[in-house]
Parts: sequence; structure tokens; C-alpha cells
Amino acid sequence: MKKILITIPMEEKHKEKIKNIAFDGKIKYCSASEIIKEDVCQAEIILGNVPAEFLKESKNLKWIQLNSAGANAYIEKGVLKEGVILTNATGAYGLAISEHMLAMVLALQKKICLYTENQKNHLWKDEGEVKSIYGSKTLVVGLGDIGGEFAKRMYFLGSKVYGIKKHKTELPFYIEKMYQMEELEEILPEFDIVAVSLPETKETINLFNKSKFDKMKKGALFLNVGRGSIVNSLDLCEALNSGKLGGAGIDVADIEPLPKENPLWEAANILITPHISGGYHLKETLERVRNTAIENLKSYYENKPMKNLVDFQTGYKKFNK
Repeated sequence: MKKILITIPMEEKHKEKIKNIAFDGKIKYCSASEIIKEDVCQAEIILGNVPAEFLKESKNLKWIQLNSAGANAYIEKGVLKEGVILTNATGAYGLAISEHMLAMVLALQKKICLYTENQKNHLWKDEGEVKSIYGSKTLVVGLGDIGGEFAKRMYFLGSKVYGIKKHKTELPFYIEKMYQMEELEEILPEFDIVAVSLPETKETINLFNKSKFDKMKKGALFLNVGRGSIVNSLDLCEALNSGKLGGAGIDVADIEPLPKENPLWEAANILITPHISGGYHLKETLERVRNTAIENLKSYYENKPMKNLVDFQTGYKKFNK
């Protein structure tokens, strides 16, 4: 009998589907806060993220389905024994995070933060000229699920959108041109909006620093919803406070929670959210995570190819040529 541990929140209709698929399974549901090492070590199948350190002693595990897109903690040497299948939740978060990014762009362009502050102070004041997405040029650095969803929204609102993607693929209809990462510094001066949705790798750590910000167009907007380590926060502060950048929206930071004394809090024209653009704040996100997990469970039982197999070199979904 297969022991199955499920930490992804499931409703009764999902549990019924799982029961019908895993007919020979001993299924245990628990919340993330209730996970115990013994259950992890005994499980053959895990649906949901569990503490990576628990997996080091898991001798029965054959497959783990993450509820996250990132899998950095699970690809470290010694965490999973050789042969364990690792799949992630790529495709679940694009809707929520791309809408969050769009909200940040509009809030910065229309000076909503200034007007919100004026409202608190009961101040009826015209803050002057604003900008539009229409007619702008946007660069999306990291054109995966999240970056692609954001790029589409910007395209439909009238921006000319360009992308940077690790692997060469067919050009989507909403992308004017695709670049490679080594071209980044050369092309940065062209763009009004630069949006980053990259994973953390050796190549992306500290990717956006003073050198990159200096190359950007004066008054440009900068967004980061990838990983906080991608951006040098002190250099970002300098670029904002000097007026080089027109604004920034970040949902991630190099230290989380962001310390109260961190200068990012006081930087000019910055919107900071506490790594909440993903998660389950949008119900549709959780539904997509559930559907991916259940679909993969069916494939596992039927010995068919599974979705979102993780590349152990990058920690993200394998690229299918």
C-alpha cells in the first residue's frame, strides 16, 4: 500500500478525485504547520512542500510534487536520493503575479502612492504629469510563465514588449524581439519599464546592480518579482534617490522579512510588498496547484509522462526542446 502525504489544501471534491486515483493508497492530509518528520520519511508520494531537511532520511520517497515553482531547497545534494521524481507548480502563479506587477506599474505611473499619502493628510493637491503603458517599451527579463503572462497584459495595453529568455523558443505574438542575457546591459537604455521574474541561480545573483541601473533610461520603472538576491538593494536605493529611476516595485528582497532599518523602506518612489504576489491569496492559484498535483498523481499511477519535471541543475521546470 502506497503511503501518500498531502500538504496542499484540498476540498472534498479534490479528495474524492485523489481517492479514486490512489485506490491502493494510505492517504494522510495535513497542513504545512502540522508536518512531522516521521510522516515525510514514510511517504512514497508527497504532494506539497515539506521541510527539505526531513527528506534526507526519506528512504521510501519516489515522487514529490511541490506547490511552488522554485525548487532550490530540494535540488541540493543529499536532500533527495537518486531516482526520486521532482515536479513543481509552474503555471499556477502567472495569473496572480502578473496582475500584481501590472498593478504596481499603474500605481507608479499614475502616482497613486502620492495621492494615497495626500489622502491620509487630507491634502487636495494635484501631483502633475503622469505616464501611460500605451506607447511604452517594456523589457521582461525572464519570460517564463510569470513573465509571459505579464508581457501579454502589457502588450494588450499598448506597450511594445521585448523579452529575455534562457532558451530560444518560437517568438510569441506579444513579443517584438527576444534577446539573450549577455545582451542585457547593451539594450537596457531603450526601455521605459524593466520587469524581472528570474529564478535564483549563480548567474542571476546581484544581476541588477549599479552598473545595470546606470545603463537604464532616466525615469524608467523597475520591477522585481523573481528573487531578492537578483537585485543589489543599496544600488537600487541610490538609483531611486538620485532620480535615475522613476520608480520601483518589488515583491521580494534579499533579506526577508525586510529589516525595519533597511534603506529600501525610505527610498523614493518605491512600492514594497512582502512576497505575497504569489501564494494562495488568489483562489485560482490554489486551484491550479491542486489540478497540477492531481493530474500528475493520475500520470504517476498510469505510468505516463508527468508535467513540470524539475531540472536538478536549475531548480526549475525542465525545458523541452
